[in-house]
Amino acid sequence: MSLPTSPYCTIGPFFPGEFAAGCCDLTSFQGRQARGQHILLSGRVFEEGNRPIINAIVEIWQPDANGVFRHPLDPRSVDADPGFFGWGRARTDAEGRYSFRTVIPGSYVTEEGAPRCPHLNLMLLAIGLTRRLVTTVFFADDPATVSDPVLDCVSDPELRARMFAIHDKISNGAAVLPGYRFDIVTRGEAETPFFLD
Repeated sequence: MSLPTSPYCTIGPFFPGEFAAGCCDLTSFQGRQARGQHILLSGRVFEEGNRPIINAIVEIWQPDANGVFRHPLDPRSVDADPGFFGWGRARTDAEGRYSFRTVIPGSYVTEEGAPRCPHLNLMLLAIGLTRRLVTTVFFADDPATVSDPVLDCVSDPELRARMFAIHDKISNGAAVLPGYRFDIVTRGEAETPFFLD
């Protein structure tokens, strides 16, 4: 007995081509401008074989320039920068590119007393992924000297290096902004370290 071939179907989810204006700009909230060093964080999202992932969703959440999260679980949330939203969403274009306008996150100390390196959290959703991918993006002038409880979970120096944004000058129309690049590889030899959530 032979069975008919099932039609080919790419696993979803499928996302809209555009988001509301301003979703990728964390530096302005309720008519106020965020304090701190404004930067452009951008990069590309790849799958194995250096193929760009089109229409992936990249979300970030981070503390403000003083290391305070705009979230009630942060005991210092009442001191959060009123001009900084703390969360953003972008989609990748035909070349797998994404970008956010944000600020350099401030460092802080956890309730257990562990110092945290300036960082932001990043989540990726894409067609064909069966679960979201989560990683942490660190900012430091000398990554080799950084001690952070999350980063210390990754012992391989080559993998640790993949978790740092690279300082770069990025053109944004007529202006050149201080910027950082963080490319994401979903699988393969140069895969970005991801955490289970």
